[in-house]
Formats: sequence, structure tokens, C-alpha cells
Amino acid sequence: MQPPKTPATRPGQTMGVILSAGKGSRIDPFNTQYPKPMLPIVNRPILEHQIEQMKSLGIDEIVIVVGHLQEVIREHFGDGSRLGVRIRYVEQKQTLGIAHAVMQLERHIQVPFLLFLGDIFYVARDLAAMQRSFESMGGVGGVLAVKHEEDPVAIQKNFAVTIDGEGNVSRVVEKPRYLFNKLKGCGMYLFGPEIFDAIRQTPRTAMRDEYELTTSIQIFIDSKYRVKACEVVDWDYNITFPADLLDCNAKFLREIGRVNDVAPSARVHPQARLEGAVIGADVSIDKPIRVINSIVLPGTHVSGSETIEDCILSKDIRIHCPPARA
Repeated sequence: MQPPKTPATRPGQTMGVILSAGKGSRIDPFNTQYPKPMLPIVNRPILEHQIEQMKSLGIDEIVIVVGHLQEVIREHFGDGSRLGVRIRYVEQKQTLGIAHAVMQLERHIQVPFLLFLGDIFYVARDLAAMQRSFESMGGVGGVLAVKHEEDPVAIQKNFAVTIDGEGNVSRVVEKPRYLFNKLKGCGMYLFGPEIFDAIRQTPRTAMRDEYELTTSIQIFIDSKYRVKACEVVDWDYNITFPADLLDCNAKFLREIGRVNDVAPSARVHPQARLEGAVIGADVSIDKPIRVINSIVLPGTHVSGSETIEDCILSKDIRIHCPPARA
């Protein structure tokens, strides 16, 4: 595999891709009702936040890779016109890893693409820096969003990145046991279409018996393609367990300077007290209860009189997520 001498497309021509096919078994039981990327952060699905981020970069053509409960995603977003973008859907029939999901796109994409993992919520700064970095390489190669991470567990749950003095990536390690620096890969990538050649060469890993995108990236680098690291992430949250959803909503409420978020169609008793609450569309709260650090998902009817604290409620599920104690 030899790097092409000319870019695959003119600078600035970029598509968006969001991977949203996985089942997310560890967020059970909500995975029976929602694809994980459709879980709400302050009353908007993670996916919708990501689409808006892509749109802010001038990306108006987006492919969503779907699988588990794909009809929920298709029904919510349709063709994307409500959000001012064009959305197409590609099905991943077997969930065999991130690289396998990306490979489903080869016949659909002939230009560079910005890739997000649909179950990670991002608060980013200057995402356009990824585009500028890519264009500085002539529109060939790749760019990885990275973050200096003080929590070693967060790196071990994602992937580690080694760079040289010019920000070129030399090594990526999926879920490293031993850390060699504090640089974490964040699950946002910008690739030229030549990455598909590397994905075709990617074997299944021994660790998870999947096709890992980090393996593809290392093959890409070893084939003399240039891959840059770009620090554009303020914070990110991989929504894995129900408590993560609660914590991420609370953190984002603080980020945007709000105490609560109540959907316009929600009906809340005038004497109810909300403290760090996210109340979804068509929710009804009949009594003057307290809702503290909790999420009430769309369409839920709350008729009890007890305080709701550190909980996620849907129409027929209630999960208590007590805060971690030091």
C-alpha cells in the first residue's frame, strides 16, 4: 500500500460518519428501548449533538451506520432535513468491531470523512483544527482527536497515542494495560478514503475477537501514511452504564450554566421542585414532588408522591444510580 501522490479530493470537501450500530449491553435495561446513541443529554440524543457539531464545520452530508434498534434512529432523524443536513443509513448486520463498521462504508464514500463514535458525548473546542491539520497534509492521511488525560483508567478504557515533536502519531494501543504517556484517543477521526486499504488488511484481535480501528490506524501509519494528533476535546464521556448517563447530563447542565432542563411539552406540577433534573418530552408529573439529580425520559407519567433522587425513569423502568463515594 503506497501513499497517493495527490489528494483524493479537494480541501474542504468532507463527509460525516457516525457509528451507531452497537447494542450497548452494559447500559441494560435501557438498551431494550434505545440505541445507545439515542440516549438524551439534556433532552437531545447524543447523535443529535454530534450532527450539530458536524454541521458547524460545514459538513452537511452524513452517513449513520445503524444496527440495533435502527428504526428508532431512522424515525427520529429521517433524511436529516429537519436539522439542515442530508442523512443516509448503512446497516452493519454483524457487530464485529469499529473497523468492521467503517468498512461497510467503502462503497459509499470517496472523499475524506469525519468519523464519530455514536455512544461518546463530546464537548470540543475548535473542531475545525482537525480539518486544518488534514488540509495541511494535502488532504491525505488522517487526524486523531486526542486529549491529555490525568485519569489513567480513562486511557485504559480507550486507546493510548504516542506522538513525535511535530504532532505526528507513531503508535496507537487499544485499551493499554501499561501507560507510556497521558495522551488519550477520543474516538473522533478524520480520514482520507485511503484508510479503507488499511482496514482491508486488519486482522481480528486476540483481545476481543473484533476488527479494531486502532489496528487499522497502526497499519496505516506503518504504510507511511501521515497521521496527526489534534487536541480539540475539552471533555468526553463514553456512556457505558446507566450512572454514566446521569453523570454526563449533570456535567453538561453545569457546562451550559443551567440548573434543570424541561422539554416544552412536559407537564410538571407547579409546586414540584426540580434540582438538577432533566425532564423529557411529554412527561407528566402530577404531584408536588422533588426531582433531584434525575432524568425522566420522554413519555413517562410520574404519579407517585415520593422524592425522586439519583434516578433514571422511563415508562416502565426505574434505575437508582447512587453517586460514587470517595
